[in-house]
Amino acid sequence: MSSTVTVRPPKGARGIGLFSVIVGIVLIVAGAVVWVVVSQTLADEQITVSEDASFLAGDEVDGPFSAFAQAEVINKHALEASGGMTYAELDQEDPTRATVMNASFLRASLFTSVVAFGVCALVIGLGLMFILIGVALRRLAGGSEVSVESPTYASSGSMSQPAAAPVAPAAPAAAPAAAAAPPAAPGAPPRHSAVTGDESTTDAGTRPTAPGTTPPVEQTEPVDPNRREDGTDRT
Repeated sequence: MSSTVTVRPPKGARGIGLFSVIVGIVLIVAGAVVWVVVSQTLADEQITVSEDASFLAGDEVDGPFSAFAQAEVINKHALEASGGMTYAELDQEDPTRATVMNASFLRASLFTSVVAFGVCALVIGLGLMFILIGVALRRLAGGSEVSVESPTYASSGSMSQPAAAPVAPAAPAAAPAAAAAPPAAPGAPPRHSAVTGDESTTDAGTRPTAPGTTPPVEQTEPVDPNRREDGTDRT
């Protein structure tokens, strides 16, 4: 036997999918707007990456990579001016302390812009994910009902095994063999067996003699009265 299972689309999935798509669009727009604002703000400062930078030398600082490159160059120049000491390690009367302090402020501002670019990229990525989830939910909810036939499983057995087919009744037992012939009376002639074709005997291991014949006489050795049973003389 088999049972029919009807699969229906979940209720409310289309609405949730639409809401997810809208949230994704808002996140993408917000992330893109903030990215443009941060980039334009850096470009307005008209900062150029130093020529001795490890990468992007001479590039205009208007993105996350150019801002990071310029921050590294500022730190390099500040350590060269202070003899390898940081702002906290310099003496308060040291004239280079103000230069190192300004370099620290500039590096902090550039790293803040780098973090802002990273947050914008994260928000845009989340928006794309929300849109994909919403589209998938709406497609699932837009399907029609599906009927699936499933096999019936045995109640006492494993749930992974279908119910076994009923066993056919066993065939009746064969008729018993013919009863063995009764033993022949003593002195009766042998009987011919209809089953084996052999002649039956009156005693186990002997065959009857034909009528009118004398059975053979067994020969015995005469007993000596002067000898014992163990073969020694009585005298």
